[in-house]
Amino acid sequence: MAAAPTSVVAMSQTAAGAPAPLPTAKRDIEQLSINVIRGLAMDAPRQASSGHPGTAMALAPLAHVLWTRIMHYDPMAPDWPDRDRFILSCGHASILIYSMLYLTGYDGLELEDLKQFRQLGSRTPGHPESRELPGVEVTTGPLGQGFANGVGMGLAERLLRARYGRDLVDHYTFVLCSDGDLMEGISHEAASLAGHLGLGRLVYVYDDNHITIDGPTEIALGDDAVKRFSAYGWHTEDLGEIANDTDALEAAIRRAMAEQERPSFLQLRSHIGWPAPHLTDTSKAHGDPFDPEEIKATKEILGLPPEEKFWVPPEVLSYYRAAGQRGAQQRAAWAKRLGTSEVDKAEWGALWTAQPLPGFEASLPSWPAGDKVATRAALKTCINAVAPAVPAMVSGGADLTGNTGTKLEGTPLQSKEHPEGRLIAFGVREHGMGGVMTGMSRHGGVLPVGGTFFVFSDYMRGAVRLAALSNTKVIYAWTHDSVGLGEDGPTHQPVEHLASLRAMPNLLLLRPADANETAQALAVALTHDGPSALVLSRQALPVLEATGQRAHLLRRGAYVLVDADEPEIVLVGTGSEVGLCVEAAKLLSAEGTAARVVSMPSWELFEAEGPTYQDEVLGDGAPVLAVEAGASFGWARWADDSVSLDRFGASGPGAEVLSHFGFNAPNVALRARQLLGTRKGNE
Repeated sequence: MAAAPTSVVAMSQTAAGAPAPLPTAKRDIEQLSINVIRGLAMDAPRQASSGHPGTAMALAPLAHVLWTRIMHYDPMAPDWPDRDRFILSCGHASILIYSMLYLTGYDGLELEDLKQFRQLGSRTPGHPESRELPGVEVTTGPLGQGFANGVGMGLAERLLRARYGRDLVDHYTFVLCSDGDLMEGISHEAASLAGHLGLGRLVYVYDDNHITIDGPTEIALGDDAVKRFSAYGWHTEDLGEIANDTDALEAAIRRAMAEQERPSFLQLRSHIGWPAPHLTDTSKAHGDPFDPEEIKATKEILGLPPEEKFWVPPEVLSYYRAAGQRGAQQRAAWAKRLGTSEVDKAEWGALWTAQPLPGFEASLPSWPAGDKVATRAALKTCINAVAPAVPAMVSGGADLTGNTGTKLEGTPLQSKEHPEGRLIAFGVREHGMGGVMTGMSRHGGVLPVGGTFFVFSDYMRGAVRLAALSNTKVIYAWTHDSVGLGEDGPTHQPVEHLASLRAMPNLLLLRPADANETAQALAVALTHDGPSALVLSRQALPVLEATGQRAHLLRRGAYVLVDADEPEIVLVGTGSEVGLCVEAAKLLSAEGTAARVVSMPSWELFEAEGPTYQDEVLGDGAPVLAVEAGASFGWARWADDSVSLDRFGASGPGAEVLSHFGFNAPNVALRARQLLGTRKGNE
């Protein structure tokens, strides 16, 4: 444990780790302000009996420098498009960002909110949530996610600056990250991409405090982070022990900001919990509230009233509020430039709402019945058709842009040479792609479409979950959606994925039956306020007879595709299995059994319709047989039985594999007859 200071004089750590006086004569108010942040960082977790005080205490000077000397922001307009972005990737230190947002005057945040830290219904939850509080750019907590989000924000800024000019887009992204962020694999993926693309205006500060929950970082981490990031192509600096030197911190950040052609990584040696006399540099300082006696002793060292909780003297609050108010002038100047610019105002508005331009539906293609088109191929046709009407849209894939239908034509590939490019090669980095997409969307002005094989949605699940939690508008194109993909075999054949992702709250899953439904599914995703996933086939599927006239009903989640007078059984399919249901219904009809066929591309949309429409579609008497080339889990909600797959697949030609597992018209008809027989036997 580093030696703790014994006086109230502001101290800094020397290279040897011993405390040394800071030059405070001209900065008394600054030092008092920093120490007030440290006091809040102790008081809030103590009152909640939960929280992480140590990192916030150690990084208080860095936060102070960013909010008072570096960043451009306006607390009264937290969504100002040209603000600098700040991400606390080490989201467990949330009390740090909450303190800064309160002190600088973000609208509606009061000291009482800090006192309600981590309480049910409060605006200051355990980890930062972008849906809860203006000024929290992204939801962080699962380590590494904020790191990737930052890369997405930097990519969005450069793309928009290249398209619309520096008068309208000219800002930076600042990210605080921890050893845990760097240990997570997603940070490797995102950092590699950022270096390859040469994303300047990204400034990452690594809080190198040498402490994890289990003990010193050395028990699990031996990387040379500076060399690692240099190898990625980043500008790097080992700042040493300047965590309490505000001038040195500012100078280092400004050096990084001067890097316009590559991202920056600043390694900062800090001492977690500093200057607590017994807890500095300990694991306990990471994740446990300090006991009252330790808080009193630390406040005495810091020159704060030891008995007073949540102490913010008027001069400190005025100091920070003045810093926050400076952004209003910058925003006003920007608004004037926007007003006199030649940018198309309808296009600019569509960017920042991530919505298509009015009338975009007219550009959606359609296909005649009888054509055979893989739904992934239909997606490519659709996104290229609507791209001019969706100015925010960018698209790409995890080394699979061609395979997943996400290749935009007529635009260069995003690169150092073509920063305006709307086509992104994410590389084989599914998790990184997911996190970067979230960051791009949270930045604003960009609506990302990202593709990979459906089975590899597993690799990006952490990012998908946070997009759903934060209601971030992204569109996933997950293709090769069943055992029907064929020869690649069970390693690449999704089985449990539909059920698993349907269980995720706030994720809109759409599995269209043919090309016409794919066009309507994309339209839904483009206008949906939140994350959407298009689950698409590798194999060509027949364009069904009625979808040209009825596919618009996809917006209701399910609809009657083929009806019969007084149906005796209802066949419900999704995706490629809808066509199979149509063929099975013909077999049943030839035998004298009337069957209705329902296409159900989205459980979520169908659930939202309510019981009246659900009964109208599924009927209120005939048995329901679901047909889906995936796990049966969950189908009992909608159907009496299912033709499904509750085992892993097999390698072979796709049509043969599907038939082998019972996904053929004769077997579906047989299962329908068996269900009817069971129903009649029970009557």
